[in-house]
Amino acid sequence: MKRTAENKLKVVAVRVDPAIERRLRLLAEVTGRRQSFFLQQMIESGIGAMEEAWLPPAVLAQVRDGTLPPREQTDDAMPDLFSDIFAEQES
Repeated sequence: MKRTAENKLKVVAVRVDPAIERRLRLLAEVTGRRQSFFLQQMIESGIGAMEEAWLPPAVLAQVRDGTLPPREQTDDAMPDLFSDIFAEQES
């Protein structure tokens, strides 16, 4: 698939324990793949379970059916990605 502005991959930085980083590096070296490949695989295979555990049912339903409204991009770091959505669900 050709990458466009809409489907361009985004960079996400995370801090991991040194032992995890060593395991990830070994996996990449032995298989000849990049660490980012394995991180992408882990995220794709585990995000559904994380959504089920952490998102309210109404928000999860919107995520799954693609009707969650897009969030405005700001330069300020948000302490909680869904903080205003959760507030709307509670009121």
